[in-house]
Amino acid sequence: MLKGLIFDVDGVITDSATYHLKAWRALATSLGIDLPAAADDELRGRSRMDSLAVIMRYAGRTGQYTEAELQAMADQKNAMYQQAIQSMNADSVLPGMRQLLEDARQAHLTMAIASASRNAPVILEHLNLTQYFDAVVDPATLTHGKPDPEIYQRAQELLGLAADEVISFEDAPAGVAAIKAAGQFAVGIGAATTLAAADYNVPDTTHLVLANVIHAFQQA
Repeated sequence: MLKGLIFDVDGVITDSATYHLKAWRALATSLGIDLPAAADDELRGRSRMDSLAVIMRYAGRTGQYTEAELQAMADQKNAMYQQAIQSMNADSVLPGMRQLLEDARQAHLTMAIASASRNAPVILEHLNLTQYFDAVVDPATLTHGKPDPEIYQRAQELLGLAADEVISFEDAPAGVAAIKAAGQFAVGIGAATTLAAADYNVPDTTHLVLANVIHAFQQA
């Protein structure tokens, strides 16, 4: 029986994923790294250090920097990102998401955030959505990043639910992989070819209707 919903933030609730990608690309450029377009999908949904590892792999620089140097790069990127998200407000919620959250609350479903971004609580405040969520996973408390299932397992535990009692929403392949590894029902938001592992797919948030998602969950 469905009792709860778990959401990523970037690219699901708001388009902050765009801010992340711009900040990572700006950092890469400052390091003399020209990232191919294919890197964007790999960077989505990952933690800061995992994202930085992706960039170093593309640049052929894996292992060339100390932990302190890598942390400084991650901090530089985060400073650019934090500056960018200051412009976010209630109008920055992706189309259809506020209605979905309201419908879920009316259906008495508990909800949690499972974002790799440590800025998620600040973003929710900017979007005026904090009141909808019963729990927010702190990524600083986790050992592994997506596609490892840990963050979705933690969100599920914070809600006090079992894997077969939740539906989780993602826009990134790594995130969908994490949901499936956690044994949960995955809703993929984006191209079906990219998110083929999802149990239910919509091209964008305008097509997210809670009744339809629940029907697909019940059929599965």
